[in-house]
Amino acid sequence: MERAPLVMAPRNVRRSMTYSVTPLTQILRDEIVQQGPIPFSRFMELALYHPVHGYYRRTVDPFGVHGDFYTAEQVQPVFGRLIAAYFQQLSPAPARTLVELGAGRREMAPHFSAFDYVAVDVGLGEMPERFSGFVFANEFLDALPVDVVVRRNGELRELRVGIDSGRFSWCECGGASEEARAFVADSVGALAEGARAEVCLPALDWIRRIADALESGYALFIDYGYTRRESIRFPEGTLMTYRRHQASASVLEDPGICDITAHVAFSAVESEAQRCGFTVLRFENLASALLRAGEPDQFAAALASPGEQESLRLRMQLKTLLFGMGETFRSLLLQKK
Repeated sequence: MERAPLVMAPRNVRRSMTYSVTPLTQILRDEIVQQGPIPFSRFMELALYHPVHGYYRRTVDPFGVHGDFYTAEQVQPVFGRLIAAYFQQLSPAPARTLVELGAGRREMAPHFSAFDYVAVDVGLGEMPERFSGFVFANEFLDALPVDVVVRRNGELRELRVGIDSGRFSWCECGGASEEARAFVADSVGALAEGARAEVCLPALDWIRRIADALESGYALFIDYGYTRRESIRFPEGTLMTYRRHQASASVLEDPGICDITAHVAFSAVESEAQRCGFTVLRFENLASALLRAGEPDQFAAALASPGEQESLRLRMQLKTLLFGMGETFRSLLLQKK
């Protein structure tokens, strides 16, 4: 299963009845004891990216049938062929720089051989200071640490992580920062009384970093998420964990063992991109973007294979992309001239 379709269970429905002590548990407890309740972004940062015990820093592969979830990049080679074709249609000039954010296992690298490919991930590569070409980010924004706010008595207040009876728990703290309030205004608008929302300031930081580095070209983001108009569907927020292809809303349990993710607030990302000089060219579901990439040759290049069995496998991959992930995931294309 892929991660996080646009459906959420009520937060008061408990999906996990287990509570285990992970290597990160004591690290987080010590920090909370010393500093008081910590921002959820700090909890999520350590849970995912602690240099030893973080979910994405472990030696265990989180992807695929034996992992916790699939991403579109596991549907290869069809996905890579179509994305490469998509970029080549945007700008056919060869040998332009293509930076992939969240490159992971570099599964896209073979398909980007026509470009000057730069892979960027935790502990892997750096985005060039100045370049022209493309930025590609597949399920990158959803893994950035987020803060959590709740509207209480007409005021946005921050929810932090504390300890209650030996377990991690939510603590309602002071008023949200000015930056958090601005993010909510762009992503949700007027948050209803008692409703929660995530605030992903690192996503805006990345938009600014890309804008500073990209002299001209395109940035393509593929992720699951919502627009400001759609945010009413998520009054409890969108935070989820994934483990062994099972989703849970119990995001404070088992840090370092489970993936933690939040839907991308695309309206906030678009607003920041426009402030940074980008033009929003397209915002559509992934299926529409892939159809655009494959239509010129009726998917002949994407489905090219040496034999009948391989041809059948590729057609099943295309079906998964168009009718499974393609209807759930969104595609945001930005241009800078």
